[in-house]
Amino acid sequence: MLVVVFAQIKIWVNEAGNPGGPVNVVISKGENSGIVAQKLTENGVISKPWLFKMAARFKGLDKHLKAGEYQFVKGISLSEVIRQIAQGDVFFRKITLPEGLTAKQMLEIIKEEEALSGKVTIIPQEGEMLPETYSFVLGETKDSVIMQAMEAMQKVKKQAWENRDEGLPLKNVDEMMILASIIEKETAIPAERRLVASVFVNRLRKGMRLQTDPTVIYALTKGKKELERKLTRKDLEIDSPYNTYKYYGLPPKPICNPGKASIEAAVHPEMSDYLYFVANGSGGHSFALSLKEHNNNVKNWKKVQQQ
Repeated sequence: MLVVVFAQIKIWVNEAGNPGGPVNVVISKGENSGIVAQKLTENGVISKPWLFKMAARFKGLDKHLKAGEYQFVKGISLSEVIRQIAQGDVFFRKITLPEGLTAKQMLEIIKEEEALSGKVTIIPQEGEMLPETYSFVLGETKDSVIMQAMEAMQKVKKQAWENRDEGLPLKNVDEMMILASIIEKETAIPAERRLVASVFVNRLRKGMRLQTDPTVIYALTKGKKELERKLTRKDLEIDSPYNTYKYYGLPPKPICNPGKASIEAAVHPEMSDYLYFVANGSGGHSFALSLKEHNNNVKNWKKVQQQ
């Protein structure tokens, strides 16, 4: 009879449960197997709380159930539920910081993440946070995500600068990041990044003004918001070190947080003689060697806009 009982218990412990799909359950510090069993039952993860308590005690795990947020997949067995909690196999949430956002915009995303705790006390400068998707556990601090992003950017910056092409008109890592931020804002097309980089590198070498709209937009918004309108001729007259239509060379600081691809483009630009580019109406850009050719491309772009 005892053999039959143990055989049935073994079946129950290993049979598929949690029919409703992925379920997240938070286990607080100090909760015993009885409380945990109740929570799991209420959330539909298990159907036999008594069996959970018995199995946890039998395996000597009753006092080793680790606190945290857990996600239990559809069809998970009671045995696997116990293993997951005993090993502290907690659920990692994700937060994405997209390429091209300013530091303020990234901080707003972090501030609004309700699963993070605390207040933002670390205020990074432009170009100090790497756009990426970061993992965190429920209750982790907002500052911890900021630190992750800053540490990741430091590694990418260091590696890119150490492996840069020779002869670039860039004095240091800071100038590399400024150029990368402009590239990030100018194009979202991977195949174009190195070509866009070549235009700015060629202009820097020739002592030409960069004349790039994103830097003027940054001068107008200070990186706090989107411009939400087209630039005007009057905008191009703003007296700001970020106005690359007015001042030569690179602006004083990055205008956003560039992604790894734009940083790589800044230190490995395409070999080209292009000095100009303008939108072509299909999402990309038309590149030109001369001002005459560029003006023709601008006319074509205006025709597209009119259509």
